[in-house]
Amino acid sequence: MADRRLFEEIADKIADMVRAGEFPPGSRLPGEREMSERLGVSRVTVREAEIALQARGTLRIRAGSGVYVCGPAGSDSAGAALEGALPTVSAFELTEARSLFESEAAALAAPIISDADLAKLDDLLAQMVAAGEDDARSTAVDREFHMTIAAASGNRVIIHTIKTLWKFRMEDPEVRRTHQSICHHDGDARQAEHVAVVEALRRRDPKAARQAMRLHFSRLLESMLDATEQQERLELERKAAESRQRFLMTARMG
Repeated sequence: MADRRLFEEIADKIADMVRAGEFPPGSRLPGEREMSERLGVSRVTVREAEIALQARGTLRIRAGSGVYVCGPAGSDSAGAALEGALPTVSAFELTEARSLFESEAAALAAPIISDADLAKLDDLLAQMVAAGEDDARSTAVDREFHMTIAAASGNRVIIHTIKTLWKFRMEDPEVRRTHQSICHHDGDARQAEHVAVVEALRRRDPKAARQAMRLHFSRLLESMLDATEQQERLELERKAAESRQRFLMTARMG
């Protein structure tokens, strides 16, 4: 298809590597950075491809461990995608899933969204500005914005799925902390992205609506990656400082 999404093409390339034996069953895939450099795409696209391949039963993503090639059908892969109805998830994993489902919800909603829903979205955009740095209010308005688009898709399975994803977003303490750490610094960008989604919906353009929503989540994922890398650097600096202090104390005592 002409508008075939990039992550699907990357998923097919990784699947071809698996079939060719480059990554045998049970092996761990290289890290995101190495795979992104090898395939010439962003780390976000690699992660989306890996999520898609997990859904196919080709890969298994283990939080905090890595991405592994599944064994033959009936072994490790059989229930990998269904482990636990309410798993513990990271903010990154949740945002990836939201990107996949909410982008398609926007595309489905575009041709059929009502004028009343568009007016509601315009009002919610204004409420987002008014909420400012009030995290609780901002999050509630953001949820209402995204759920309005989900409802406009007319697909009850998608609506239920997105509602469940938002349950994680609202109730998981670690997910909330991660969002709080980045959302106060990207208010203008986030507002502009929401406006772009509404404008695409107003034009009844499914492709543009999908792309606008995907760009919103891609930027959010990149912010999370940057925040994670910064946290890791700070942790390394903290450990180095502790080691230096111990060395200096030992040297003085000697």
